[in-house]
Amino acid sequence: MDRWKYFDITHREHVLCNPMSVEKFEELIALLRLKPGTRVLDIATGKAEFIIRLAERYEIEGIGIDLSPHHISDAREKHRERIPDAQLTFLEMDGANYEPEEPESFDLVACIGASWIYGGHEGTLKALNEMAAPGGWVVVGEPYWRQEPAAEYLEAIEQEQSAFGTHLENVEIGQKLGLELVYTLLSNQDDWDRYEGLQWYAAAEWASEHRGDPDVGEVLKRVRKNRENYLKWGRETLGWAIYKFKKDASGR
Repeated sequence: MDRWKYFDITHREHVLCNPMSVEKFEELIALLRLKPGTRVLDIATGKAEFIIRLAERYEIEGIGIDLSPHHISDAREKHRERIPDAQLTFLEMDGANYEPEEPESFDLVACIGASWIYGGHEGTLKALNEMAAPGGWVVVGEPYWRQEPAAEYLEAIEQEQSAFGTHLENVEIGQKLGLELVYTLLSNQDDWDRYEGLQWYAAAEWASEHRGDPDVGEVLKRVRKNRENYLKWGRETLGWAIYKFKKDASGR
């Protein structure tokens, strides 16, 4: 089935499309302390909650990019309903194909939870670093291994252990690129349980409401498999963090 339809179904109850609580997300936003007119680029903006909240608090201007037509539609609706005068643009496209008019031209560049766009965590930080202005913020969200993953878990989720690093390794990759880590937000098991559990709930509700949809069986099958993997292995093994890096003001 269409991947964006599946993601839209399983995340329709979520405010944020990642395992981070709204309270912690608000903490991140408060600590950014942006000036009015700050230029923001949000790759894989999802439902655009991050960039919308930035605009509500700081009067920023920015661009949100996502490949999902469902999420771009959500983002534009939020823009109209919550802050219609904000200078925000939403583009339905692959973030990897986005090229700013000028390099190093955004005061804040983010990609929270979609490092696959750039081939992984390191590729994401490299790409964002090239678009961030000297002294600007680079904000990413990335999984990390809390402990050695079981071979059965890796097989079940069809991943190599090299797909993710440890929390420390995620930090060190940014530092090797000349980025200064200034803050991290880590999800706890309650955050993860809410994120995963809302997917089970959303899928069950959607299936009940759309019994005639040809994708009902596939949606429920995937959700059950993901639920089993999470409860059996993932809950103890996989972590999640948002990393807040500062680019050197000299641009080096």
